Amino acid sequence: MGFVKSLRCKECGEEFPKAPVHVCEMCFGPLEVTYNYDEIKQSLSREAIEKRGNNIWRYWELLPIDNPPTIGQSVGFTPLIRAENLARALGVKEIYIKNDSVCYPTLSFKDRVVSVALSKAKEFGFDTVSCASTGNLANSVAALSTAGRLKSLIFIPYDLEQAKVVGTTVYGSTLIEVKGSYDDVNRLCNEIAGKFNWAFVNINIRPYYAEGSKSLGFEVMEQLGWRAPKHFVIPMASGSLLTKISKAIKEFETIGLVESNGTKLYGAQAAGCSPISTAVKNDWEVFKPVKNPVTIAKSLAIGNPADGFFAMDVINQSRGTAEDATDEEIVEGIKLLAMTEGIFAETAGGVTMAVATKLIKRGVIPRDESIVLAITGNGLKTQESLIGKVSDPELIEARLEEFEELYEKLSKGGKREDAIG
Repeated sequence: MGFVKSLRCKECGEEFPKAPVHVCEMCFGPLEVTYNYDEIKQSLSREAIEKRGNNIWRYWELLPIDNPPTIGQSVGFTPLIRAENLARALGVKEIYIKNDSVCYPTLSFKDRVVSVALSKAKEFGFDTVSCASTGNLANSVAALSTAGRLKSLIFIPYDLEQAKVVGTTVYGSTLIEVKGSYDDVNRLCNEIAGKFNWAFVNINIRPYYAEGSKSLGFEVMEQLGWRAPKHFVIPMASGSLLTKISKAIKEFETIGLVESNGTKLYGAQAAGCSPISTAVKNDWEVFKPVKNPVTIAKSLAIGNPADGFFAMDVINQSRGTAEDATDEEIVEGIKLLAMTEGIFAETAGGVTMAVATKLIKRGVIPRDESIVLAITGNGLKTQESLIGKVSDPELIEARLEEFEELYEKLSKGGKREDAIG
């Protein structure tokens, strides 16, 4: 089992054998997993995939494992919803929500990458795993390492949402809060990784970990009836998800599972931490790191994104673009998706929704072509962002006449008229 050829430097092209490394020895560039596509093409077909279990491993030939997966057998294959109500609200013909807010087990797309990373870590013989996280990754590493009987130590910025903190410690993992931003946490973890023989999923296991994101792209194309969308809006923190969705589309094209559809990719960031989108909009060759991110979208608050340059390149090659959203626009994006499709997205989803709305209104994304929005996490994790921004409940005594009085008021145009119309 396994079709991985090697690790290859994304900068100089130097190749390395499969190992828990992530940096090129020659130029210090990041490493990427490469595959034997000729062999994969001989063994992988639409029919073969459709007969497999509804999880990320239905595409195992295009994931970097050498043995049957040991972690995350129920992860993935989340709904792709044709959003008719949202389409009417935005005035578009065909829009879909890839809803990873219900991904098993921790309600974010990070369960995909962690399943691959931990399966690979076990292949390499590690018994302890770790990560630097803005929240969702912490939840996923904690849950899946516990299920996989691996020890875990997890590092986060000290000011994350409480739901994400509890959603990590509940699994028994050791959670360490660091006084500083995510970039400070990441620097510390790189130092720790050099001294401790642990599998840091987004450091020494990063080349394998990042490949798990491709499964989101694979699923979208299969769920669209084996076609790629014309337009794909994707949130960006490190930029890795966007680059891997691009890779997924190219891989399906290479092995003949879909035809090229000229998919344009659009990166979405929060205005308070927008190094990639700012660079794309200004046609810069490199991005400028953000030193002190300030945004309610904490899961996207990576000021010095590891894959920022490559995300910029992928966006430009696809002839797409990038945009960012203010905190107010993020909240409105969350509410729009919830009130049209009944999907409660976290703040990153609000960013995706807000950016898509902007690009559609400006005519950058045409209204008559297929659009997919990647919703990557659940709103139950970031409820703080909506406090004071949604309507308060009505309060009555437990008497019928009080309800009738309230109902009459609402029916005549009270503040909750839309809820009973």
